[in-house]
Amino acid sequence: MHGFWNQLVFDNPLRKYFFVFLAILIGLLFKRLFSKYVAGLLFRAASTLGKDIDKNAFVKLLLDPLEIFLIAFISIVGLDKLRFPPIWDFDIMEVPFKSIVHGIAKTILIVLFIWLLLRIIDFISMVVKEKARLTGQIKDNQMVVFFRDFLKVIIGIIGVLMVLGMGFGVEVSKVWTGLGLAGAALALSLRESIENLIASFIIFFDKPFMVRDIVKVNNITGTVEGIGLRSTRIRTDQKTYVTVPNKQMVDSIVDNQTLRTYRKAELRLQLESSTAATTLDAFIADIRKLLTEKPFILDATVFLMDISGTSFQVNIDYFTTPIPLVEFNEIKQKINLEILHLMEHRKMQVAGSAMRVKIDHVQD
Repeated sequence: MHGFWNQLVFDNPLRKYFFVFLAILIGLLFKRLFSKYVAGLLFRAASTLGKDIDKNAFVKLLLDPLEIFLIAFISIVGLDKLRFPPIWDFDIMEVPFKSIVHGIAKTILIVLFIWLLLRIIDFISMVVKEKARLTGQIKDNQMVVFFRDFLKVIIGIIGVLMVLGMGFGVEVSKVWTGLGLAGAALALSLRESIENLIASFIIFFDKPFMVRDIVKVNNITGTVEGIGLRSTRIRTDQKTYVTVPNKQMVDSIVDNQTLRTYRKAELRLQLESSTAATTLDAFIADIRKLLTEKPFILDATVFLMDISGTSFQVNIDYFTTPIPLVEFNEIKQKINLEILHLMEHRKMQVAGSAMRVKIDHVQD
């Protein structure tokens, strides 16, 4: 039996394969228990953010990356104890196959570790966002989402540098030097992305608009549903989903309609020039009375704007509170119909409505 365990397979005794397999099997059997224990330790650190943190949600979020990281770590460490077979000692494009295998193993561990960090950031942002929601300040939610995405980008860059440095032995300092030498070309190729990133910081700190605000920019009107590192997403009045680069949101004139204090309605009436002055005066008085009696109208002006040879122009302007657009359109329709009833009552006509075309037949 002792001789059986000492048999060599790829220059390694069967005894070593058995212990490696046993370690991996134990890891598979106890991965859930160990992962929950580690998640519990991490939860104690995360609980400093607040006492109302949901432990089950935290553990559930970290369980998958912890389990996979644990199995990958045990497998890689166990396989590293085996002797690398000489038969596999060859080069691929002048790179030893052994170095490639080690680089891939380290890369797997680094990627899984970065995945774990991203999950932790997701959970922390979820907790902070819940606290921000309780404050009732939309700008706090916007800040949480912004910095969550920004931290993810930073960690992603650090992860890439770790893979290059620790996984494949690339000197990171040389990478930075190379980026410095190619900085001009890189800046030109990524100019728009960098400008959009800078614009996202301007939007965040200047706060010309926030999520859920109704804005109008470049003939696009809609509700802001998200502000990212590169673009702002707007749900238009036609329910389409428009993505606008942040640079345009900063450089263009943005009308934040949510911050308006009033909604204004305008009506321009062109009345027949044959309308009597007393009738016109009484009609204007009727409209003023009509608008004054409406509780939802805050202010109104009605006056005779212009007199021409073909018509009299009456300007009607009134203001309401910043109510939703659907309600505002219903009010406009109601007012327009009542004004039409006033015109019918006083037998007034819109200019050009009584026009007749007469054709005379000329005989030779």
